[in-house]
Amino acid sequence: MRALKLALLCCALATAAARADEVEEFYRGKTIQFIIRSAAGGGGYDSYARLLGRHIGRHIPGNPRVLPINMPGGGGIVAANYVAKVAPKDGTILTIVGQGLVADQALGVNKSLQADLRTFNWIGNMSDSNQILAVWRTSPAMTFEEARAREITIGTTQAGSISQQLTAFYNNVLGARLKIVFGYPDGHDVDLAMERGEIDGRGTNTWASYISVTPHYVTEKLIIPILQVGLRKDPALPDTPLLRDLARTPADQPLLDFLSEAVAVGRPIATTPGVPGARVAALRRAFDETLKDPEFIREAAVERAEISPMTGAELARLVDDLIAAPDDIKARVKVAIEPRPLDLRAAVGVKTTDGKE
Repeated sequence: MRALKLALLCCALATAAARADEVEEFYRGKTIQFIIRSAAGGGGYDSYARLLGRHIGRHIPGNPRVLPINMPGGGGIVAANYVAKVAPKDGTILTIVGQGLVADQALGVNKSLQADLRTFNWIGNMSDSNQILAVWRTSPAMTFEEARAREITIGTTQAGSISQQLTAFYNNVLGARLKIVFGYPDGHDVDLAMERGEIDGRGTNTWASYISVTPHYVTEKLIIPILQVGLRKDPALPDTPLLRDLARTPADQPLLDFLSEAVAVGRPIATTPGVPGARVAALRRAFDETLKDPEFIREAAVERAEISPMTGAELARLVDDLIAAPDDIKARVKVAIEPRPLDLRAAVGVKTTDGKE
């Protein structure tokens, strides 16, 4: 019996070694394209993806080169559709997925999303930093309670993006009076609009992105966080209300919980559907090792990038659970994230669906 167990163990080790050799041979001399859902310099997605891309190649067998490719559009839908439908299905693609797309698929709110995110091979989550509703220091409302009493303008990206959806939810469920100015290409453009005084605040951005991309907004107190969305309060924002704590009726609590869990998707990294299991496993190990790498940790600290990792398996379960949420809850959330027409205004210079500016 002992001899049989030893033989089986040796066989398993030999099989694992052969698979490792096969993965290393596949990646040697290859280039991995890292598809980034925003423009270069466009905020947290770009900075997180490039940070990971500079280090993960050292931890992938065969040490492939990692090439960042920016593919903005549709709040991340353009990149997700490309990864699902066009990109090679062999493990030579990585992508950082738009945070709001899992909720998009669960709710069926955007017909242009052709990707089934359940089929993506999830590699890991770099950060689950809370989403922040923030106002500029000149805003007429400086707290969320004041935003329930007086109208302020809040900038968001494209129609159907998480920034627009969350802002609409605050109006529809929490009674805020936010005029939604939509259509900015990415978060950087929303920031510039705040600086120019075109709008009073920004619908969504992670606290980690403010710290890493525009730290002077925080240190110089140019922005005031008035609401945070996540599973728990950010330790740096103990006095900023948490969405989950603001349900006005018990019946509303599941809606707030759904969106809070959706935000926990954070900065998710995936590869395409159809990648052989051994390569997926190698990419997951490389991700985990990279986020513990001293060189990565040092650079993340220099960039003020908040790192709170989630494994690929944990992320896959979260995605599946959100998409499989009860239909009645999803139906109510779908209504709640739809902006009322009177709350909408197109950003200056941005064409609306009827071609007008």
